[in-house]
Amino acid sequence: MASLQKAFSQQIHSPKWRLANKRLILPVILFALLATPSTTNLTVSVLSDAFWQVASYVAATLALYHVISARLSQRGKLNTVLESNSRYQVLFASFMGALPGCGGAIVVITQYVSGRLSFGAVVAVLTATMGDAAFLLLAAKPATGLAIIVIGFFVGLMSGWAVDALHGKDFMRPDVCSNTNQHTAHSDIDDKKPVLKVQGLFWKWALIPSAIIAIMGSLQVDIDKAFHLEAGTINYIGAGAALVAMLLWATSRDVTDYQSAVSEDPKGGSSNLFQRVAQDTNFVTSWVIGAFLLFELTIFWTGLDPEAVFSNWAIMLPLMGVLIGLLPGCGPQILVTSLYISGAIPLSAQLGNAISNDGDALFPAIALAPKAALMATLYSTIPAVIAAYSYFFIFE
Repeated sequence: MASLQKAFSQQIHSPKWRLANKRLILPVILFALLATPSTTNLTVSVLSDAFWQVASYVAATLALYHVISARLSQRGKLNTVLESNSRYQVLFASFMGALPGCGGAIVVITQYVSGRLSFGAVVAVLTATMGDAAFLLLAAKPATGLAIIVIGFFVGLMSGWAVDALHGKDFMRPDVCSNTNQHTAHSDIDDKKPVLKVQGLFWKWALIPSAIIAIMGSLQVDIDKAFHLEAGTINYIGAGAALVAMLLWATSRDVTDYQSAVSEDPKGGSSNLFQRVAQDTNFVTSWVIGAFLLFELTIFWTGLDPEAVFSNWAIMLPLMGVLIGLLPGCGPQILVTSLYISGAIPLSAQLGNAISNDGDALFPAIALAPKAALMATLYSTIPAVIAAYSYFFIFE
């Protein structure tokens, strides 16, 4: 008996032992909540809202974004701007950061390391970027999302120019040669994995129908009545679709470290449009479901109103938003945006988080130029605090 216990202990503590796929924890929790009568309706509602009100709009926005990005890339606009307009590097970096997602910010980071952009451009792009949380905010509150993106752009622009004037364009630039092999374009990503192909096929067929139904819902159309369905049918369809999206996300990649848990999945060079849309949409949707569930279950099980609880700490909420923004990755920022959409935290906290957060761009920045990444992140925190508390004291 003792020998069996010893062998079991050695197996658990062996470096080879681990949970096969930690991402499956969230779907397992969801199935447990769906199987529990007291939480079935709440869970179905959360899943349905996450799909129709978030995932559908995020997928449509991402599809448009990737189509435009592909056309710009094909025409070589990026290289032209970088090579012939060095005077406007910070302006270019702020624009790239303002684009939803993390792609633009990652491009600026790599161009800084190669010597083509200034340190002020790095500060500008990290200040302006909102990462994948921008897709969520644009989908749920488009006017607010656009306003925050515009604010982030101008705050990033001013910050970048100020930093370049203070330090010069080559401040903290790492040795290019020592970093050339530290960052790759994910050429080793297997685009042919069955689960990635299924993700792409799922959104290829679901994109247009889900967008139509989502728009009808936003226009207050009774979907069940319009399609002659039983009452509540569309909620169950949305819940089922959300579960499929989450399962596809959960089985597409294992969680091996912090980055793989909180950032969007890397994409191979041959990923098609719908695979790219699917990977990012399912990532955002999964984090949104987690945030919505946390919010709703807190109310359901404790009777507490998070909005009322947070109101007692109102003056600290903008700072909390800024501090969470310091965490690398888009996952924590999607949680903050979800809380804002749910009404739990004020716009000042969302604004501070949007300016402070660097999204997934901070990961390659840390890998390629760790000292510069830390300094740029600290610099982006200053305008985030100023903007958040300015809005708090003036408007809230």
